[in-house]
Amino acid sequence: MSLNTILGATELGLIFAIMSLGIYITFKILNFPDLTVDGSFTLGCVVSGIFAINHHPFLGILFATLAGCFAGMMTGFLHTKMKVQYILAGIITMTGLYSINLKIGGSKPNFSLYGFETIFSHFRNFLSSTLHISNEVILKNHKLILLLLILIIVTTLLYLFFKTQSGLAIRATGNNEEMVRASSINTDAMKIAGLALANAFVGLCASIYTQHQMFYDISQGIGMMVVGLTSIIVGESIFGKRTLLNSFISLSLGAILYRLLLSYALSLGMDPNDWKLLCASLVAIVISFPTVKTYIQKRQKRAKAKGGSKSC
Repeated sequence: MSLNTILGATELGLIFAIMSLGIYITFKILNFPDLTVDGSFTLGCVVSGIFAINHHPFLGILFATLAGCFAGMMTGFLHTKMKVQYILAGIITMTGLYSINLKIGGSKPNFSLYGFETIFSHFRNFLSSTLHISNEVILKNHKLILLLLILIIVTTLLYLFFKTQSGLAIRATGNNEEMVRASSINTDAMKIAGLALANAFVGLCASIYTQHQMFYDISQGIGMMVVGLTSIIVGESIFGKRTLLNSFISLSLGAILYRLLLSYALSLGMDPNDWKLLCASLVAIVISFPTVKTYIQKRQKRAKAKGGSKSC
């Protein structure tokens, strides 16, 4: 792979690490497989794109994050107050968001942002004009620098939040809901807050992704849940998950590694249409590994038991 390919893959890895943080909240902390992600990602993309076209890229980031937050709250409301089963609640929200996303996009399934200002072009101008930086290496890699700064900031803020009373309550809700309820904590509110926070991160990731790629498409959110899970699983499998901060760092490195592996596979001639299948297969294999390992261990114990009985 060329250096530009590696840098491009790293940039995408930094972007999707933000989404993986959101999926980590629902999947690992709340034990809530939230299928809203595919819809809230597209929602963040279209909101960010519309604001960028109207020359307000930073407002696009803000409102895309808030839109994702609202989508998560809707799923939480359906599950906790309407007693809809959690997977179905996510599917309902995701399905409804498809029509909403089309409406926001002016009934257009896609549009381009070429020729419009983005947070990346503003950041480059800030480096060259305000800070008077003329180093070509820094200016050329301004996207990578900005994405790294954003990831560090949001990871730090999320880590500090989970050290607060509200953050600990959300973590406790996912760990032992009955105990938390017995402590007079509103578990429904904690679930809604957790889902809102998670999808806010998804919306933030989507808004940055659209301005990075300079286009929006209604199908951008398809399979994003699996992409986020892949980053988490790959990261924790390789880099460990001893503490909360370690898990955050691991999933970020996992997201970068996943994009690098994908770019390498594409450079070897893999059909781009097959990458989601590869991603889904990887998740299925890793998730199934503990079950397969247990099955093999049981078979080995039975074989040893039979061998011992024959010798007697």
